[in-house]
Amino acid sequence: MSGTRRRFFQDAAIFGAGFLGMRESMQAQDEKPMPVRPREAHHEHTPPGAFLPMMTPDVVDLPHEMDGGVKVFQLVAEPVRKKIAPFKTIDAWGYNGSCPGPTIQVHQGDRVRVIFENRLPESTSLHWHGLEIPIEQDGVPYISQKPVAPGEKYVYEFTVHQEGTFFYHAHSAMQEMMGQIGFFVAHPEKDYKPRVDHDYGLVLQEWAVLPSNTVPNTAAMEFNWLTFNGMAAPMTTPLLARLGSRVRLRILNLGMDHHPVHLHGHQFVVTGTEGGRAPESTWYPMNTVLVGVAQARVVEFEAKYPGAWMIHCHLPHHMMNSMMDLLSDRQIETADQTDMKAMSQMESLARRVQFEHVHHAPIAKDAESVPGFPQDAFMEMGMDEVVEKPETYGLPKNWTAGMMGMMTMIRVLPDKEYGAILARKKAPGTAMEHRHES
Repeated sequence: MSGTRRRFFQDAAIFGAGFLGMRESMQAQDEKPMPVRPREAHHEHTPPGAFLPMMTPDVVDLPHEMDGGVKVFQLVAEPVRKKIAPFKTIDAWGYNGSCPGPTIQVHQGDRVRVIFENRLPESTSLHWHGLEIPIEQDGVPYISQKPVAPGEKYVYEFTVHQEGTFFYHAHSAMQEMMGQIGFFVAHPEKDYKPRVDHDYGLVLQEWAVLPSNTVPNTAAMEFNWLTFNGMAAPMTTPLLARLGSRVRLRILNLGMDHHPVHLHGHQFVVTGTEGGRAPESTWYPMNTVLVGVAQARVVEFEAKYPGAWMIHCHLPHHMMNSMMDLLSDRQIETADQTDMKAMSQMESLARRVQFEHVHHAPIAKDAESVPGFPQDAFMEMGMDEVVEKPETYGLPKNWTAGMMGMMTMIRVLPDKEYGAILARKKAPGTAMEHRHES
């Protein structure tokens, strides 16, 4: 048994105790970059010859069966009731009970058959975005096929000769804005170099949902809810990376806005697009990548620095949840506030959602006399206990207060803490007592 695996199983036995000093040990790390470790962790839990699967936090993979040499997937378009924040649920459209739809992962050279069923109240179709396939499989209503009527099925079948980050979606504009999109990842015949230890996917979506409503207004041009993988922060599940590992992040956008996605604390290179792998001669360091509408961008970086590093769209309004329907029965005001009114409103929200309300960050005694106040004051929504999960264990108290909108984080963790969180994820019924730094 390798030393890495031995440490993992030892940590699994004592995962509870490992977090008592998590933040202290991380802060004690030298601030210089960690040397990149050899790729001994690559495919650590993947059988020889298999690809390292991409993980799509908060979205499941679509399983398949084999029919001879054909991978057969069952995909169902249907309405989906989706909780996107602890206090907001919407009525979206998706696939197989998921919005965005489940991730499809195949291998370059695979023969793929997708048995598609329409359980929507109107006709639809599936387009395979970026894939080079026969015209009759392209999914454009009336041009390459008849629309799939409600209650009917249609079979798509093609050979995947490309590699890269692709996606599927309804080829109807308003159905796209109702949420109908999902990843289609074609792993290469030969692994990319340099190889990665972690492979993650993020789908960027935006929604126009009026206060006290649940159905997105697909004709609107202004969007007040922004999500990663169908969740608005702080409900987004943090990504995990072992300190010293190499990370791949695939970012997919099918909305109405372009999104400059920024990673804190690390530099990355763009290694691919919705057309496949980019030549290494085109790579250059950056930390913000513009992901345009109908585009995918693949970035890779070395996880050199321990900590919980933000990943978010840098458009200011996209770093927010809608503030107009927080209280259900009345709209929250963002420009004409007092400390007393803000406390009352947030305490009302805390009672409804059932979280512990934490007082907002300090303001000046004469704040209300200053033109322009308030701006970000009173906007904090700390609700740690409502969204806790293994991936959030050990984060500082009130970590959720500034997490809003199109935002998540990647937690770069030393071996012991990383292994302990993996153990918590694998332990059914583990008590989620949430220890914070005091």
